[in-house]
Amino acid sequence: MDNIAYFIQSPVSSLIFILTIGLSIYTFSNQALYSKLMLHPYSIYRKKRGYTILTSGMIHKDWGHLLFNMITFYYFGFGLESIFVASSAWGHTQFAVLYLLSLVLSDIPTILQQKNNPGYFSLGASGAISAVLFGFILFNPQVELGIFMIIPMKAYLFAILFVGYSIWASKKANDGINHSAHLFGALAGLVITILYYPGVIQHFIGQF
Repeated sequence: MDNIAYFIQSPVSSLIFILTIGLSIYTFSNQALYSKLMLHPYSIYRKKRGYTILTSGMIHKDWGHLLFNMITFYYFGFGLESIFVASSAWGHTQFAVLYLLSLVLSDIPTILQQKNNPGYFSLGASGAISAVLFGFILFNPQVELGIFMIIPMKAYLFAILFVGYSIWASKKANDGINHSAHLFGALAGLVITILYYPGVIQHFIGQF
């Protein structure tokens, strides 16, 4: 019953969670649809396939990619929506806007960088999930995270390392991961959360 209530109290998170898992699993065995839904900056810059800015955030490369993102979203997306709801009558709407807007904003640098590369594709919800995580950290900087489910680390310290690594990796890494989406998603989450709740800055500082 507690698990059911958890989902009911965070309907936006529940919908995102279910749709992302369902569509990702479906496209694992439907290569044609998988290809159509991926972000393709070359096409978007030429005013084609604009819908992929959103649909690319609802599909994943493989089971590992999906599980990592959805576990992160489960722990922090539902929590952030609950915080918003406790703080505002518009909490559910605020969370939906943060997620979708961050998904779009996190892809803009990639679209601009790869606009002339017809062979570049990208997918995954990591940009929006980074936004959710960083919004949550603003409210709970001292919470202890389990990095890779093992290494304990304070949330604020993880945020610093995450930003530093993402900046470095977006310039130097050649691992096929869209690190710039992680970075700009995290920044979008911070900015949007602060715009919603300016007092969160003082709250954040007061936790130290």
